[in-house]
Amino acid sequence: MSDRIKRLQERRANVWEQAKALLDAAEAEGRDLTAEEETTYQKLNGDLDAIDTRVKDMVEAEQRAKDADAAFAQLLAKTPEAQPRGQEENSELRRWARGEVRSIDIRPEAGVSFRDLTKGTATAGGNTVPTTFYGRLVAHLIEVSGVMMAGPTVLNTASGESIEVPVTTAHSTAAITAEAAPISESDPAFGKRTLGAYKYGVLLQASSELLTDTGVDLEGYLSMQAGRALGNALGAHLVTGTGSSQPTGIVTSASTGKTGGTGAAGAFTADDLIDLFYSVISPYRNSPSCGWLMRDATMGAARKLKDQQGQYLWQPSLQIGVPDTLLGKPVYTDPNMAAVAASAKSVVFGDFSAYFVRMAGGVRFERSDDYAFNTDLTTFRAIIRADGLTVDQTGALKVFAGAAT
Repeated sequence: MSDRIKRLQERRANVWEQAKALLDAAEAEGRDLTAEEETTYQKLNGDLDAIDTRVKDMVEAEQRAKDADAAFAQLLAKTPEAQPRGQEENSELRRWARGEVRSIDIRPEAGVSFRDLTKGTATAGGNTVPTTFYGRLVAHLIEVSGVMMAGPTVLNTASGESIEVPVTTAHSTAAITAEAAPISESDPAFGKRTLGAYKYGVLLQASSELLTDTGVDLEGYLSMQAGRALGNALGAHLVTGTGSSQPTGIVTSASTGKTGGTGAAGAFTADDLIDLFYSVISPYRNSPSCGWLMRDATMGAARKLKDQQGQYLWQPSLQIGVPDTLLGKPVYTDPNMAAVAASAKSVVFGDFSAYFVRMAGGVRFERSDDYAFNTDLTTFRAIIRADGLTVDQTGALKVFAGAAT
């Protein structure tokens, strides 16, 4: 880690201590924050978010530099008869960009797999794993989708036919049985849902001068632009999708774990979040994929809350790339989550591995020199097919809902 990142980390900790001091002073005097203190607190919150963004950019820049050094070293050392798959893929991408082929399919390494999707930490071994174009694009998709970052179960399939998935709606129960008495039957209840493959697409354009003269990093450009655009579109539906002609969002299928008190304009208290936490049973709470999902502004409100012992529920992370925690569980943010308001479902908590994201095939890229012929732009089209559904609907994921009044 560079000295600059360490200094930013120290600055982040200092900003949080200043914010805590404001809250503690107001609490000691038995009052709310004054207008001036509230303005200062919001500014400190903004500073925390700005530092997080800056640190993230710097970490990514360092990683790009390492990737570039590794790529140059690999290019200098390679022999014509032993070309790694990633370089073959890059060569195909270049041929496509020059117009030698019309379309290509970029697919994940494995055909079908169930796994928790997480964005790996470079210092924990991520730097040792080769990065493919597909991997880069998915990484950018994760960055803009809180659901994808939270660790859902991802199902990669080679094609896009509909998949019938059994959905658990109730568990079996046991009871004391007398000697020689018949044992009562208690079967789990299942429903059946269909995981489809809804198509998401984006058009990207680049000038011929950019592609020809500047030696643009085509992989980086396309993976970043397409990944973020597709991630924004899919990410919105993974949160609030209706399930009709689009994925079923995580909020749509989650049950209510806690409803706020009246007269609070939908806001939550520390007790509300603690109640939501314990509304999810321990097997789900203890899952490595258990966490919180909310929007940035909601996190600002959560940072103010203390438990009955005067301890803050929210704790800043001391490690770069690791989320902050609320009641000891990681917090992920997504702009598609509802703001705190009456009747709004503003917070999700639970085991995100109970939510399935289906990715059908890979990424289909096509190019056209004719679409924008009059402006001398090359047009790229990227398409993915995906769906989402909560498979375990017995209470693995629950929401906080603001009171109606």
